[in-house]
Amino acid sequence: MNDKKTRPIEPISGTVMPRYAGPSTFCRLPELRDVPYCDVAILGIPFDSGTSYRPGARFGPQAIRQASRHLRTAFHPAYDTEPFKTLQVADAGDVGCNPFNIDEAIQQIETAATDLFEKAGAIVSLGGDHTIAVPLLRAVNKQVGPVALVHFDAHLDTWDTYFGAPYTHGTPFRRAAEEGLFNDEASMHVGIRGPLYSREDLQNDAELGFKVIHCDELQSQGVDHIVKRIRDRVGEHPLYLSIDIDVLDPAYAPGTGTPEVAGLSSRELINIIRGLQGLKLIAADIVEVAPAYDHAEITSLAAATVAFEMVNLMACRP
Repeated sequence: MNDKKTRPIEPISGTVMPRYAGPSTFCRLPELRDVPYCDVAILGIPFDSGTSYRPGARFGPQAIRQASRHLRTAFHPAYDTEPFKTLQVADAGDVGCNPFNIDEAIQQIETAATDLFEKAGAIVSLGGDHTIAVPLLRAVNKQVGPVALVHFDAHLDTWDTYFGAPYTHGTPFRRAAEEGLFNDEASMHVGIRGPLYSREDLQNDAELGFKVIHCDELQSQGVDHIVKRIRDRVGEHPLYLSIDIDVLDPAYAPGTGTPEVAGLSSRELINIIRGLQGLKLIAADIVEVAPAYDHAEITSLAAATVAFEMVNLMACRP
């Protein structure tokens, strides 16, 4: 939060310049270099070399920024916030990731996020594929230690390897567990569904410390029940939210690399996020937007809305 008592530099208003014009930053925010301080930085990570099916999430940050033009951002009635007046939020641009060397790209992302935490109090990252969660969690751990990790996804992402590769978009949280990057008594997956590679997948995942909320539980118990489970699990711990856009049903998010039917609706996801108001959210990512498979910016707009919701959660932190 701003200690300098200076007024934040806000995005360009849609009542002054049409939303289809102006800067190409997220929500038409100022760039990081143009603000005297920063409470929340928006960081693009155009990396998708860890994908196992359809590539294209390297274009996700650009598409999410473009779709964010749709948003009206001055006042959010669900939170009773004016987030860009409460916080100085700025767009920190993109990380230059090596598309041919996963190990080098992971190091580049970790270094960029670590350096950014010297300039900003919190980071919302726009992916990119889910591989990026590992270096981001490493950077967060340098700030606060192991976090409560709440992971929204159709898939567990705790497999050991793909074709012998340890760093892919299906393995980040196995690596995070091995490195002790999250609190294994405060972390969970939300939205898991569909068949698995093995009978042992869920058992192996549980051994890493995750609790699982399946989509079927949301269907039978409702949003309020899911929110309570998450809040009870996270408690007072610093929170990292990692949201794979494929947690949404393909009807709501067709533009992703590994779509899985029978997922959450956009309304359900947004209402669950809003139910987390007051938790200590310190960093978040929204990943796996692959605009080449999208239609009419459906997926990109969902991701942009989720990112804006997370900024509002940060504006409500205790």
